[in-house]
Amino acid sequence: MRRSVVEMLGCGPVSIGMVKKCLAPAVSKATSPVRTADTRIHARPRSTSSMQGYFELSRERSKTVTSFYNQSAIDASAEKASVRLTPATLLYVGKSPDGHHILSSAKYLQKELPVRIAHRIKGFRSLPFIIGCNPTILQVHELYIRAYHMLSDFPPIKDQETEAQYCKLVQQLLDDHKDVVTMLAEGFRECRRHIQNEALVRNFLDTTLTSRLGIRMLATHHLALHEDNPDFVGIICRRLSPKKIIEKWVDFARRLSEHQYGNSPRVRINGHVAARFPFIPLPLDYILPELLKNAMRATMESHLDTPSNVPDVVVTIANNDTDFVIRISDRGGGIPHQILDKVMDYHFSTAEESAQDPRMSNLFNSITNSGNQSSPMHGFGFGLPTSRAYAEYLGGSLSLQSMQGIGTDVYLRLRHIDGKGESFRL
Repeated sequence: MRRSVVEMLGCGPVSIGMVKKCLAPAVSKATSPVRTADTRIHARPRSTSSMQGYFELSRERSKTVTSFYNQSAIDASAEKASVRLTPATLLYVGKSPDGHHILSSAKYLQKELPVRIAHRIKGFRSLPFIIGCNPTILQVHELYIRAYHMLSDFPPIKDQETEAQYCKLVQQLLDDHKDVVTMLAEGFRECRRHIQNEALVRNFLDTTLTSRLGIRMLATHHLALHEDNPDFVGIICRRLSPKKIIEKWVDFARRLSEHQYGNSPRVRINGHVAARFPFIPLPLDYILPELLKNAMRATMESHLDTPSNVPDVVVTIANNDTDFVIRISDRGGGIPHQILDKVMDYHFSTAEESAQDPRMSNLFNSITNSGNQSSPMHGFGFGLPTSRAYAEYLGGSLSLQSMQGIGTDVYLRLRHIDGKGESFRL
């Protein structure tokens, strides 16, 4: 059935929302590709507060999602505007001894999350049909649909008991969605030849990935409000040290480099190394490992003849009343002129070129599957464009300056959450 519809439509840029009614009646529970994808995603059981809760969730997950596509509830939620808060609002809202601040946060989250998820479902429906029907992208689409209904069906939060159950649901959904970035990277790579409008795809990915970051920060912030950590208010560190968080990811990147190349560049950190200010570490934990891995890989691969003697990578911190800048400078030979304009495009990666060097053997393929959550993106061509999208979402920027034959400087500029300039909103 799917094939005949695709052929009938000529695989053109037809909205996936236009053909749901055609597909849904013809798909049975026994043969539905949606059901198959659903089974793959949710094969492993999740822990809940009780066996009864577990079986209820199992029944919910066993439902086919084809009936969800045209539900008016999602359409109605997608028409609502999201309410974005500044980090300063989250930081200075204060804590109440009776836990009222946690209940207020949960009630805000219960209203806000379904709206934001509905916006993303609407985005998936607007994709060209041939892209939206890619099995991997369809899995992500279904994850959002299922999350919407599980959150919308949750009873109103009125006391600490229901709030605790809501936290378990939120944590479960965070776990379910942890691989979404990698799945989107795989899905769009699989249907790359069908993409006729690069701008449409870039806008979709920018919006989807930054919205996902915002949702995860809000959800993680609420869960962290339960923790008694004097240095944090939720996910906001009261006195974040850029130097310390850079050092953490330098150690991570160096271990990867040493495992794959037998050596790693030394990293020198200079500038305002004593700077401390309120900020959210979470987005830096996405961006910094990508930038440092790129710098180290470029350095090592441009010195394959002398792997035991490579130049340093220099990280400079610049702090002021409005924003702060982290510059990462490498001596990895720079970015060739012919690809300089492409490195910020999704799915463009220099990995394929480096893998062709016989001296690299299978090292690159191994490094892509090592390390933390951001590592699998390395090689998909998602690292830099995703980092750029995150930086811009946070009111900042990510830019490159390449000196061909010498090296590359990457500038990450982010706004303070309590500085003189206008702060970003989550």
